[in-house]
Amino acid sequence: MISSDMLDLSCFRRTTRSSGEGNNATAFQESPPKELLKIFSVQLRKVCQSMSTTARRRLLRDFKKLQADPPSGVSGAPTDDNILLWHAVIFGPADTPFEDGTFKLVLEFTEEYPNKAPTVRFVSKMFHPNVYADGGICLDILQNRWSPTYDVAAILTSIQSLLDEPNPNSPANSLASQLYQDNRREYEKRVVAIVEQSWVAFGDEKDEKDKKKK
Repeated sequence: MISSDMLDLSCFRRTTRSSGEGNNATAFQESPPKELLKIFSVQLRKVCQSMSTTARRRLLRDFKKLQADPPSGVSGAPTDDNILLWHAVIFGPADTPFEDGTFKLVLEFTEEYPNKAPTVRFVSKMFHPNVYADGGICLDILQNRWSPTYDVAAILTSIQSLLDEPNPNSPANSLASQLYQDNRREYEKRVVAIVEQSWVAFGDEKDEKDKKKK
């Protein structure tokens, strides 16, 4: 992180003091010497490049880990032209109302990763106490309990666990939260419906990709 002190070049200015001889008084320099500006510019560029490289290298490492040792029921990969944008799939946990569901997500990282959590949202339609209407996810590790030790695999497995272990006390969908607590049968009925919708959506996307290959 670049502090305001680093960007403040006023420390390079020379102050003036009247010597009583107006013609010989030191002139006040409003800007730092060119040599110092050049040095500062090079250092700033290196800092920015370092920040960028750190995030991208970490994401590449996360991807290699997912490929080498994929967790059960989740997968993810960066897009072809942007390693900061990932597409992922979570399969509904077995022996839960979400079983056999195929749910797609998008993960958007910034250059501040892993110090800052990514933005994660479901692309597939979801009915869950902790998922907003736009697919956004209310999950502590993506907010106030984020840690740089978490990687993409940890994010996806935590979301998978959240599917069958919601927190109704922190609802993003008030109806889903109410049904989960008061009418579990109706809640599960609605979940089964979005599971079936996920099959249709996944199948349509596969057909579209197959057409493009021909």
